[in-house]
Amino acid sequence: MRHQLLATISLATLASCSHSAPQTQPAPAPTPAVTNASYSTGADVLTAMHERYAGKWYSTLTFTQKTSRLGAGDKWNVSTWFEALQLPGTLRIDFDTTGAGSGVLYMRDSAFTIQNGRPITPQKAINPLLVLGFDIYAQPVARSAAILKGEGFDLARVHMASFENRPMIVVGARDGEARRKQFWIDAEHLYFVRMIDVNARDTTKIQDTRFVNYRREGGAWLSPRVEVYSDGKLIFTEEYSNIKTNVALDPALFDPTKWKATKNWMVH
Repeated sequence: MRHQLLATISLATLASCSHSAPQTQPAPAPTPAVTNASYSTGADVLTAMHERYAGKWYSTLTFTQKTSRLGAGDKWNVSTWFEALQLPGTLRIDFDTTGAGSGVLYMRDSAFTIQNGRPITPQKAINPLLVLGFDIYAQPVARSAAILKGEGFDLARVHMASFENRPMIVVGARDGEARRKQFWIDAEHLYFVRMIDVNARDTTKIQDTRFVNYRREGGAWLSPRVEVYSDGKLIFTEEYSNIKTNVALDPALFDPTKWKATKNWMVH
């Protein structure tokens, strides 16, 4: 289903652009900080991320999402989604508020597509952006490492690089290995910045997903915009508004059999 793109997304999801493409206002480039360049494995990086924000990262996140997808003729198709995230591993996406009851629910390693308020048989689905952007701070490092290995990241390959004038730790590739599946972590703040995914059948095809415009959120961080590039061209964006963290959420919201039976956080 096309809706499941973000859901990568997400949370998810995906050069030159037409004049109608959403634009990001460039932030002033900060001075790169002196960082620890001694990471020998991806597990070391994941451990550092987890330990830096243990007990500080938000446990829930809700927001309204403007979803823009580049379509035929380089025209942007825009829709509004409503999302609720509960760490670790649970993300609800409502595709409308009309009562039709369409959406998708990610729960650990499964995804439920919801139609007319009813779940379709779940499929095995891992969203690595959820792991890298959020779950790493709320679950054991061993679980995060196992998931990422299963998704094809080689945690034995690590090198230092820079991106947007920021020092980065790259996991999944060695220096010069541009066509390997990899993720980039800000070396100073230890949050996720980008993921490069290579088409298994054609390694010349690359998808580059980025979390941008980070801002402080209590003792943690939040990226209110996601950009997805395909072979250098911007094809998908997510822009978050009405953002709330650490709000109490009814557990029934994440029960696929009760999709329409509970009061949604969107109307609070």
